[in-house]
Amino acid sequence: MIVGVLGGKVAVITGGTSGIGARTAELFSCEGARVVIAGRRVAEGEAQAAKLGPQAEFVRADVASEADIAALITGTAGRHGRLDCLVNCAGEGGTPGGIATLDLDRLQRTLAIHLRGTAAGMKYAAPVMAAQRSGSIVNVASIGGHIAGWTFLDYSAAKAAIIQLTRCVAAELGQYGVRVNSISPGPILTGIFGKGAGLDPARADQDAARLEPVFRARLAAYQPIGRAGAPADVAAAVLWLASDAASFVTGQDLAIDGGILAGRPPAASAADFTAIAQALQPDASSP
Repeated sequence: MIVGVLGGKVAVITGGTSGIGARTAELFSCEGARVVIAGRRVAEGEAQAAKLGPQAEFVRADVASEADIAALITGTAGRHGRLDCLVNCAGEGGTPGGIATLDLDRLQRTLAIHLRGTAAGMKYAAPVMAAQRSGSIVNVASIGGHIAGWTFLDYSAAKAAIIQLTRCVAAELGQYGVRVNSISPGPILTGIFGKGAGLDPARADQDAARLEPVFRARLAAYQPIGRAGAPADVAAAVLWLASDAASFVTGQDLAIDGGILAGRPPAASAADFTAIAQALQPDASSP
C-alpha cells in the first residue's frame, strides 16, 4: 500500500548528509519516498541512510564532478526504474572578502559546487523525467541571490544564477510534465556557519543549535518572524514542491526566510525614528 504524499516515488537529494539536505531526506522518507542520499562524507551518509531504514541508500558523489553526478542520476534511474524528485541541496558557504580581494580560483570553486553542480544534476535528470513525462526538481538557492549583504560575494552570485537557471529549465521542461522550482532560505540553523568559521564539519553540524540566541538577537531588526529558521522549515517547503500538491507550480522561487525579503519589522523602523527624533531635540545645555 502506498503511504505518504511521496508514496511510491524515487528521490535523489544531493548534500543529504547534514543540515537542510538531511532533514529533507528524513521527511521524504517519512512520506513514503525511496530516498537516495548523495554527498562526499561516506561515514555520515551511510549512517544517515541506516537511520532512515531500507527505503534509503547512500551514494558517494561530489557535485563538482560531472562524472559523479552522471553516475548518481543514471544509476538511481537504472536501479529503481524511475526518478520522480531531484533536490539539489549540496553547497558550502563561500569566501569572505570584497571584489578587490576576490580569489578567482575560489570563485570558480564556489560556482562549480553551487551552479555547475545544480546544472549537472538537472542535465542528467531531465532526460529521465522527460521520458516518463513527470518529475519535480527543487534547487536550493538563498536570499543572498536576491539581496546583497547577507552572504559572501561568490555565494550570492552563484545563488542568483541558480534562481535564473531554474526559470530557464522550467520553461524548457514544462511541456514534458516536469516541474522545476527553487527555494531561497534565509539564515537557517545549520552547520554551514560553523564550517565557514573553520570548525570541523561534524562538530559544526552538532553545534548548529547553539547559534539560536545569536540569530535571534541579530535578526530582530530584519526578520518579521521572531525566531531562527530550522532545517525542518525548509524541508517542509521542499516536500510541498516535490509533491503532487504543487502540480501547477513551476519556474518559481519560494523564499523561506521569516519575512526578510518582505521588509523590516515596523517595530525596528519605529525605534530608528525614535532615535532620529531624540537626536533632533534641542540640547538642554544650550543657551
